[in-house]
Amino acid sequence: MSKLGNIGARLYRGEVGYDFIGKRKIWYGISILITITAIVGLAVRGLNMGIEFSGGAVFTTPKTSVSSAEAEHKAEAAAEGHQAVVQKLGNGGLRIQISELDTEQSVPVQEALAKDLNVPVKDINTQLVGPSWGEEIANKAWMGLGIFMILVVIYLAIAFEWRMALAALIALIHDLTITVGVYALVGFEVTPGTVIGLLTILGYSLYDTVVVFDSLKEASKDATKQTRFTYSELANRSINSTLVRSINTTVVALLPVAGLLFVGGGLLGAGMLNDISLALFVGLAAGAYSSIFIATPLVADLKERDPAMKALAKRVRAKRAAAAAKADAPERREDAVDEDAPQDADDAEDTAAAGSGMVGQRNQPASRNRGRGRPSGKRR
Repeated sequence: MSKLGNIGARLYRGEVGYDFIGKRKIWYGISILITITAIVGLAVRGLNMGIEFSGGAVFTTPKTSVSSAEAEHKAEAAAEGHQAVVQKLGNGGLRIQISELDTEQSVPVQEALAKDLNVPVKDINTQLVGPSWGEEIANKAWMGLGIFMILVVIYLAIAFEWRMALAALIALIHDLTITVGVYALVGFEVTPGTVIGLLTILGYSLYDTVVVFDSLKEASKDATKQTRFTYSELANRSINSTLVRSINTTVVALLPVAGLLFVGGGLLGAGMLNDISLALFVGLAAGAYSSIFIATPLVADLKERDPAMKALAKRVRAKRAAAAAKADAPERREDAVDEDAPQDADDAEDTAAAGSGMVGQRNQPASRNRGRGRPSGKRR
């Protein structure tokens, strides 16, 4: 068995473990700090909405020697300040996306681009997206997200309990906030692919959370009938028993997504992959974090307020105090015996003899005892 597999087996059996629940205030503080950073980034920089949401025009040019950076500068100058996003295509052409551009403005921009890029006007393909269509897409995205959240809460409330449903909902909002905040800070474009990525990572985060919750449900089935562990300790054991599984699934899921983001979007310049790959990468990492450090500790916090679990914790503490007192009693007796212990070897021998029921002569050498035999019965 590999070293990681051996650690996983020991974690599952409860032989080793890390106190995730006991240090939950640290994880809460880290999550609050990250969330505040994401919200500040979102408020200050805002989201770079794609033309699918804000409306605009997309110009596709034939092969040209103009670089993406130079074409972006020329496009923004032609569009009189409208933001432009330029991507290099595989055939050497350019995909120039200019947001908030209407039909009347698109014609002079197309002519200016043809002149600046030194290509025929008729060879530039133009596609227009109206703002009303983008608004409709945005509304549908919000509606889909809301329906997903409601279904998640209903399912978890039925399959587990309302505390787990509430904790999972908070964890999902936590993952969404962090992912959207990263988009604002990085400046990546938000497209329908981004929405698909967000829904994907919410499903993955929910899966990872349900795995831990299922282990916790099984471990706490008859929690009030035992006095070995409190609910928080059972929750901590559940996290540790599924920890290696969560790490393995997260790493395996992140590797191909990292390939899309860093290799496809970064090295190969396939910018259209960035909108979905960044959402997947950040969301998968945040989902794995929240299922271990946020969702389960929140369940433990909520559950420990239940009167039955408060009584269980009280019984567990009382039993452990009694066991500690019982373990200390022999030590106190030994200390008392040590205070009255003999100070020399002869006293030790007498004490041993007394303990065994033997009575002997004190300070009598063993050689003398061996030299004396039994009386023979004969008179001398």
